[in-house]
Amino acid sequence: MASNLTQTLLDPILAADPAGPRVTFYDDATGERVEVSAVTLANWAAKTANLLRDEFAFEVGGRVSVLLPAHWQTAAALLGIWWAGGEVILGADDSADVALVSGDRLDEAPDVDEVLAFSLDAFGKAVPDLPIGMTDYATSVRVHGDQFRAMDSGGESAALDGRSVDEVLAAARDRADARSLTASDRVMSSAHWTTADELTDGLLSVLVTGASLVQVANPDETKSQRRAETEKVTATIAQPG
Repeated sequence: MASNLTQTLLDPILAADPAGPRVTFYDDATGERVEVSAVTLANWAAKTANLLRDEFAFEVGGRVSVLLPAHWQTAAALLGIWWAGGEVILGADDSADVALVSGDRLDEAPDVDEVLAFSLDAFGKAVPDLPIGMTDYATSVRVHGDQFRAMDSGGESAALDGRSVDEVLAAARDRADARSLTASDRVMSSAHWTTADELTDGLLSVLVTGASLVQVANPDETKSQRRAETEKVTATIAQPG
């Protein structure tokens, strides 16, 4: 088993279907639709890993506090953290080395040395009126390389809220097996990624099988059936409650 979580998730997909849709993101509040292939997702992940290493001197074993919604850019950023050998801490954590925070939650940012602010804008606009001392993700990430040479962090290294790489992969495979997911599935989800279990269920279980994800923010239920038909959805994950 490869010990780098991102490579374990992405390498089989990149070998089998690099150009096919990997994450298709909808926001029903804005009408946004963005489709991201495995190659594009890997490029963004590599850029994120390079940004962390080159601008923030991030090292294997570093910890990243993440306050981001279920979004295709979040998926890329998480993969970038793991590619750089880091541990994702979901929520504000003052003991982290870096924080990744959406523009609407900057007041929740933990007290850490480096804060990356995400506008999550489809056209790459910067976060407006960014406080001094914070770095804009969209502006900074685009100048970094889209290839990354990972250091082997080990399968027992922490990856997600104290869970090791091997534990995260095992949990993701268990959830995929529970849904009988295969590489041919198109999974539509409106679930959040605010806990380790939600993230494992809503994103990692899809990636680990090579399936593709249709992630919907602010879902309009009147559009659900038509979208499922258009996107050829074969499985769904609903937000509990």
